[in-house]
Amino acid sequence: MGFKCGIVGLPNVGKSTIFNAITSAGAESANYPFCTIEPNVGVVAVPDRRLNVLANIVSPKEIVPTAMEFVDIAGLVRGASQGEGLGNQFLGHIRQVDAIAHIVRCFEDENVVHVDGGVDPLRDIEVIQTELNLADLDSIDNRILRGKKQAKSGDKKLQQELQVLEKLAAALNDGLPARSVALDMEELGLLSEIHLITMKPVLYVANVAEDDLEGTHPFVQKVRDHAVSENAEVVTICGKIESEIAELKSEEKLEFLQELGLKEAGLERTIHAGYELLGLITYFTAGPKEVRAWTVSDGALAPQAAGVIHTDFEKGFIRAEVTAYDDYVNSHGEAGAKEKGLLRLEGKDYRVSDGDVMHFRFNV
Repeated sequence: MGFKCGIVGLPNVGKSTIFNAITSAGAESANYPFCTIEPNVGVVAVPDRRLNVLANIVSPKEIVPTAMEFVDIAGLVRGASQGEGLGNQFLGHIRQVDAIAHIVRCFEDENVVHVDGGVDPLRDIEVIQTELNLADLDSIDNRILRGKKQAKSGDKKLQQELQVLEKLAAALNDGLPARSVALDMEELGLLSEIHLITMKPVLYVANVAEDDLEGTHPFVQKVRDHAVSENAEVVTICGKIESEIAELKSEEKLEFLQELGLKEAGLERTIHAGYELLGLITYFTAGPKEVRAWTVSDGALAPQAAGVIHTDFEKGFIRAEVTAYDDYVNSHGEAGAKEKGLLRLEGKDYRVSDGDVMHFRFNV
């Protein structure tokens, strides 16, 4: 699995429409709030043209892309943190994801009602952010209350945790997300069991009109300016067009995108932005059985990459045979790369690069 992304936003901003388009999972979409009660989950293959290039060289029986899981959380409203619109139930689902895709409506359409009566991207962002902050603040306050009762035992780790929690509570009370607080690795480790929502990285997805695919509307610029203020990324998508693209075959899809002047569909742009947001890269394994993509964190060492395939690979890691993607392709495969001296033997300290074609040696 690549990563798990929760899709959030106010009702009727296009969340389920976009979710349907990128996952073809058939989530219900309607012109009224709360049509999504239980979270819809869709697992999609991560598009990567390099897989087909490698497959043309290796002629494997199977091509296996890495995957991304989307979780469509029902529309949040003011008071969600206090249970409005079944908010507590929805907020609980967000705690389990790696990142949040915040869908923001950036188009006018009198046929699609807005829960607050009119389109205002910054107001919408603030509503969602406030509810997520309040939900986290509630979790932290409860944790602090329990911690103070237990801290009398003189547990230093617990006292350190309380100090971090109080720092986060101060930021949340000021309207800032938990991720805005600078914490070192030790402090982050103390929070591993809390699963704060606002600690997760956010990708803003501006849902635009059909005639604004480049995102030139002032609504979109407001979202971009806000994203800059918190070091977040922005992707522009037209939910309506993405729905049309999702129904086309591969060849037709490419023609349609060219007609629109787009290099790739919204799904690809969203996934690429998500990978960058989370600091993820892809490496490949290639052989007669399969050509396969694997996702690891940027900075992962060879044994960690091996562990993504199987934990035994990491435990018994001996070495990795590595060829850079371009070298592999230009040499027409492993044999050619080896002949040119481009296949390298790397040890436990090797840092994996995006596109590496790897084969692991290990002890069982």
